Amino acid sequence: MSALDRLAATVAGRKDAAPETSWTAKLLSQGPEKTAEKFGEEAVEAVIEAVKGDRDRLTSEAADVIYHLLVMCASHDVTLADIEAELTRREGISGIIEKSTRAAP
Repeated sequence: MSALDRLAATVAGRKDAAPETSWTAKLLSQGPEKTAEKFGEEAVEAVIEAVKGDRDRLTSEAADVIYHLLVMCASHDVTLADIEAELTRREGISGIIEKSTRAAP
């Protein structure tokens, strides 16, 4: 089991935990909007570090982005397995072609 699998399992396991005992449970208890907000904040921080060119800080912020992505997805009952299935579906398809097949928002 990879670190990402273990992290996803931990996030899933904290969905029903007491918010006082877990940062993940606290975030999830605040609702999907808050988890999306936190994901957005972390993504911006990663972009800032990428622009600055600080590899170590980017690595740290990228880890935060992945964690907050999993929390946000968990708040919508989207699992790592769901994400992996979508990536598998896209495998071997040109990004240009794949994007052209998506429905307009």
